[in-house]
Amino acid sequence: MNETASLRARAEIDLAALRANVRVLRARAAGAQLMAVVKSDAYGHGAVPCARAALEAGATWLGTATPQEALALRAAGLGGRVMCWLWTPGGPWREAIEADIDVSVSGMWALREVVAAAAEAGVPARIQLKADTGLGRNGCQPADWPELVAAARAAEDAGTVRITGLWSHFACADEPGHPSIAAQLAVFRDMVEHAEKAGVEPEVRHMANSPATLTIPEAHFDLVRTGIAMYGISPSPELGTPADFGLRPVMRLVASVALVKQVPAGHGISYGHHYTTSAGTTLGLVPVGYADGIPRHASGRAPVLVGGVVRRIAGRVAMDQFVVDLGGDEIEVGSEAVLFGPGDRGEPTAEDWAQAADTIAYEIVTRIGTRVPRLHLHATPAES
Repeated sequence: MNETASLRARAEIDLAALRANVRVLRARAAGAQLMAVVKSDAYGHGAVPCARAALEAGATWLGTATPQEALALRAAGLGGRVMCWLWTPGGPWREAIEADIDVSVSGMWALREVVAAAAEAGVPARIQLKADTGLGRNGCQPADWPELVAAARAAEDAGTVRITGLWSHFACADEPGHPSIAAQLAVFRDMVEHAEKAGVEPEVRHMANSPATLTIPEAHFDLVRTGIAMYGISPSPELGTPADFGLRPVMRLVASVALVKQVPAGHGISYGHHYTTSAGTTLGLVPVGYADGIPRHASGRAPVLVGGVVRRIAGRVAMDQFVVDLGGDEIEVGSEAVLFGPGDRGEPTAEDWAQAADTIAYEIVTRIGTRVPRLHLHATPAES
């Protein structure tokens, strides 16, 4: 048995598919640069290998949520432009400044902290001002924007910061035609105009996430931020399948069947006996569970390909394992159980699992835990 087959479970990451997806997304926004968003360990796919593959395919920026994620990219030797946007008071501003990372500023408290850190470092901080144009999360409200812009410009004149970008984020870009899209674009344009009249000369203005990159060309501006689409998952099934957009899912999640046994009719399966066999049958034990990121609320519903047949989880997902009813089929121990993949070989997709778990495919891939090794396939010499 080869090394791959001997693993309890594995997430195969197709870097060739990721590179192809980046090229498709670049073509969709041909007039803009592309930021490859690799937050949350590249949505569960492995941040460093995916970042390298994206850069090779033409991405010019990398994006993370937390400064720790951005600093980890630098520690791995990744150069170029890196931006991070989720800061809390006392965050490692100086470390980010010294690592040449663009940092997002949404309010006066953050500007004060980054200016102080830049003064200590003796190096100007590269900052991007975030506008809350209607999402209601991070970002500066329009009423507070003039104060933030004026203070940032003063800091720029003093040499402690360089304002490299102006940006915002959509609330409903995955719902084409939603009235908030046009409203947010109008607010963003007004806020950018105000900043530029105040003397801000941004390198990039950006607002488009994955769905906006795919469907809202007027939102592309100078840069698009592609997250889930880069990993070959549609940002919304209502918009289309990955194939509809020329994308291919990057992750394939596989486990080795750990046990096959015969049981009689009326046999309860897993905790709570929410599933009972209707006749004598064979059961297959799949050795992954909610500790590996398999959603417990997909119990009894989620599909798994075993022995060339798509079957449903029988009973509850446990911490480390779940069971499938093989319907009398004799499957060899060690056979593959394919939880999800691209779907072109009959296997379920992450979207199928999302529907079974009443969630979105983003969550399915991102939650796969650290006990599941990532095997990065088709890496180029430059990525190795």
